[in-house]
Amino acid sequence: MLLQACLNGSRTSKEHPAIPRTPAELAAEGSAAVEAGAQVLHLHPYDESGAETFAAVPCAATLRAVRAACPGIPISLSTSEAIVPHPGRLEAIARWTELPELVTANQGEAGIVELCELLIARGVGIEAGLLHVDDAHSFVSSGLVDRCVRVLVEPLDAEPAAAVAHAEAMERVLADAGVSLEQVHHGDDIATWHVMARGLRRGHGTRAGLEDTTRLPDGQLAPDNAALVRLAAEMIRRASPQT
Repeated sequence: MLLQACLNGSRTSKEHPAIPRTPAELAAEGSAAVEAGAQVLHLHPYDESGAETFAAVPCAATLRAVRAACPGIPISLSTSEAIVPHPGRLEAIARWTELPELVTANQGEAGIVELCELLIARGVGIEAGLLHVDDAHSFVSSGLVDRCVRVLVEPLDAEPAAAVAHAEAMERVLADAGVSLEQVHHGDDIATWHVMARGLRRGHGTRAGLEDTTRLPDGQLAPDNAALVRLAAEMIRRASPQT
């Protein structure tokens, strides 16, 4: 089962003192996450002013730094419309000079199919993000299914039971449509641990890191990304059949 690490997202130092943003910080946190068991690194580049960005120069600098620290590990960049909405997002990403192996592409966002088409043509793998049941339906009818690497099932419900039910509903849409892509299940804040546990029981991959939650399952503040990844790796070991 695949284990991704999500290193930062849009979280601030007020939410957690160890949120990495600079290329050097992301490289260090990425290396520690890989040592803890991460097989893919997901991250959001920031510019020199401290803002999330799709600009070519800071994105390239971040990729180079993380690749140097984590050779051979696929890197996934965000394409969230919260950073730059459509059509500015498409224009900025079209100017990328150094490409990640993967991007996450939330299927409910404006212009997402066009953005995916652009990146697929440039050889970038698509992780199709599903935040809502409507996103799952949109993805099924998008024409992208056969050209994506995997699906990220990521309900944002704050209450654990609601998040688990939402993940189950999205999984059902995919199953009913015959979508056989690899799935990675995760959520938001403390509910993510419940979504992750259900997904692992179903044989799916998972994602852990400070972007998704700053808290351990008992509510305590996690020391860093590596601590979250180590716990997720242990969950995978417990869920995997013993040989």
